[in-house]
Amino acid sequence: MKALVIHGKQDLREQEWSTPEPQDGQVRVRIAWGGICGSDLHYYHDGANGAFVVREPLIPGHELSGTVDLDPSGELAPGTPVTFHPATFGECQPGLEELPHLWPKGAYLGSASTTPHTQGGMSEYLVVTRGMVRVLPEGLSLKRAALTEPLAVALHGINVAGGVEGKRVLVCGSGPIGLLTAAAALAKGAREVTATDVFEGPLERARALGVHHTIRIGEQTPEPEAYDVALECSGVPASIDTAIRAVRRAGVIAQIGMMGAGAQPLELAMLISKEIQLRGCFRFNQEVDEAIELLARDDRFDQVITHEMPADQAVDAFATAKDAQVSGKVLVRLWPQG
Repeated sequence: MKALVIHGKQDLREQEWSTPEPQDGQVRVRIAWGGICGSDLHYYHDGANGAFVVREPLIPGHELSGTVDLDPSGELAPGTPVTFHPATFGECQPGLEELPHLWPKGAYLGSASTTPHTQGGMSEYLVVTRGMVRVLPEGLSLKRAALTEPLAVALHGINVAGGVEGKRVLVCGSGPIGLLTAAAALAKGAREVTATDVFEGPLERARALGVHHTIRIGEQTPEPEAYDVALECSGVPASIDTAIRAVRRAGVIAQIGMMGAGAQPLELAMLISKEIQLRGCFRFNQEVDEAIELLARDDRFDQVITHEMPADQAVDAFATAKDAQVSGKVLVRLWPQG
């Protein structure tokens, strides 16, 4: 089969790869679409995602959709449209029984966090366990379904924050995750949604989604203590400081954006004096099913997709996805069937 393979920093190749054969309890899927995630960008542009270094050839991709090719159990018919929960959960720990996404020793599609690396799905075929497969409801296109994983990240952040219904919400950062978070907050009944970014392009996309206000950081600042909830999607310390100033006393900040390892410079005195709750968010759990339901009934999420590029233009796709001014979510159209 054909696959897109990262061999190191800015070394992405289309090459032949062994076609995987499903065993008992597994399903082989013909992949249709793959979204480019921030971790994919780091693996390609930097050769590493934080502490996770590409040490062997890595197929990226965990934002995926496709159709069933072979299910040895016969439970899923060939051609069934599906997406995935891309995690393999690790070892349960006391106190984490209901939080499998936090169990240690787990794995994630398209990740160099394990050795050997856990291969992703930017390839013609992908074999996964049956429990990772989610059948799409009628009417949900494969293209939109490729947003399931990042939308689940956004929904998990909203759930960690305690929900947004009837609340004034600040979304910090309007990249792909920020856009999906803003759209999800609107869909889940937020009274008012304000989106921030340092670039005008992302703010234009946020306005197209229907947010109530946008703020271009560097030219404006959010009103102090004007928000019940901040959903921080950039992972930039200065943006977290902005959220601390913007949320009301006893407000909540959900930290959705991933930060680099090591110490971070944050202004925490105000967080303490205002009794703000800063809550970490990591991937998601059951929100993948909520994301599928939401995508099936709300077409506003299509607007987050700004580029669709074929697999033979993957290098250009990764360059486009890095340019926050011009791109929201970039999808790679994998090799056509037939």
